[in-house]
Amino acid sequence: MTTTLLSPDLRTRVQDAHKMLIGSEWVSAASGATLSVEDPATGQVVAEVPAGDIEDVDRAVAAARAALRGPWSRITPQERGKLIWRLADLIEARAQELAELESLDAGMPIMEARYVDVAFSIDVLRYYAGWPTKITGDTIPVSFPMNFGGPYHAYTVREPVGVVAAIVPWNLPLMMAVKKLAPALATGNTIVVKPAEQTPLSIALLANLVLEAGIPEGVFNYVTGYGETVGAALVEHPGVDKISFTGSGPTGKAIARAATGTLKRVSLELGGKSPNLIFDDADLVKAIPSSALAIFACQGESCVAGSRLYAQRGVYDEVVAGLAERARSIKLGPGLDPSSEMGPLISAEHRDKVLGYIDLGRKEGVDVVTGGGRHGAEGYFVEPTILTNVHARSRLVREEIFGPVLSVIPFDSEDEVLGLANDSEFGLGAGVWTRDLARAHRLSGAIEAGQVWVNCYQAVDAALPFGGYKQSGWGRETCRENLDEFLELKTVVIGL
Repeated sequence: MTTTLLSPDLRTRVQDAHKMLIGSEWVSAASGATLSVEDPATGQVVAEVPAGDIEDVDRAVAAARAALRGPWSRITPQERGKLIWRLADLIEARAQELAELESLDAGMPIMEARYVDVAFSIDVLRYYAGWPTKITGDTIPVSFPMNFGGPYHAYTVREPVGVVAAIVPWNLPLMMAVKKLAPALATGNTIVVKPAEQTPLSIALLANLVLEAGIPEGVFNYVTGYGETVGAALVEHPGVDKISFTGSGPTGKAIARAATGTLKRVSLELGGKSPNLIFDDADLVKAIPSSALAIFACQGESCVAGSRLYAQRGVYDEVVAGLAERARSIKLGPGLDPSSEMGPLISAEHRDKVLGYIDLGRKEGVDVVTGGGRHGAEGYFVEPTILTNVHARSRLVREEIFGPVLSVIPFDSEDEVLGLANDSEFGLGAGVWTRDLARAHRLSGAIEAGQVWVNCYQAVDAALPFGGYKQSGWGRETCRENLDEFLELKTVVIGL
């Protein structure tokens, strides 16, 4: 097995992740237990981080509750905004270090880590930095009869929901954490972050930067550990007021059920099986490379990966050939290698799961146009894979594979492909490629998805709502509407 080579600076950053942040203290797990973090490009263990448990969660929640009623509650909205902006500046100054940690930890190519994950995290923080001074209530005219104690003055106030527990996935871990942290801070909440056990490294540096920005101790806490211990303890903890979770559908459903014990707020950003529709009149010069990027970016480990591609019969062969050519040209390698275009999957277990789907397809008689196997003798690489002759009811089409596997299916009419696109339990993203403006508007309105991209794919902005229909989750992230999920609305009525 190849030894992972780390620069001295990156090695220092990895060592920083050997502790958790609770209040102002960097601590080990109360039990002393640790868990191993691997470089998925080699399978080499690069760090041992605390394996927290219920006692650690109790300490983190207590620190968050103390900060909620302490100095954080006395900081003005304008000052909160300045602190959030300051955190964005610090992340920008340390962007390369954060990108290297993300690349090492999650396997993504360094350019994706730097210019997608880290860059968007900065944008999200700066977007939310403008919101604290704009969270207002209303003055409401009251029509209750005067002879019942009136007149009245009535108004509403928006207050922090309290302590937020953010449970973060292993793909794009920094960005996923920031998408929960930024609105929590903007609305005056405190937070406990639980990173995925596979990818805790960048969150340690984020925690350092939160303190360096001047955000009071206890406002941000992070506890590393397994989902069945730390995650479950946060969901069930009576001192946690809201859960914000990004991850798989089954885990999201389990969280929703468990949260009923305390009736805490829950927001869920779950899976997808996003359809991408290419019509005969599409600009294939744009549609083909963009559709390849839609599935092969982030190794396909993306909830909005365009994993179901429907190509109209007149361009089907050209689309398949163009996608196959692009897939064959993708250079696989360690994320830290600047020449790598696609990195490894997150773990051996996940690699084998993805390969299992491809094997299932072979048994069902699909055609493997390109890819279809493991890449290299070490690490968790899977070749960019394109499948045709895939049945519409196959698990390849129905289930989220979360890997670089694309099913390409022909269609004839708009009505036919709309039915195929919506025939899914998911509804997160969708793409439409056409020069017909009327068709673009018809399909944008009819497709059951939280976001529809026309003649582009996964164009995102911190101001745009992100979330899904159906079993793709509850709530929205990165938008004005998201703020309400972190606020309680109080009505005040005063008899005059």
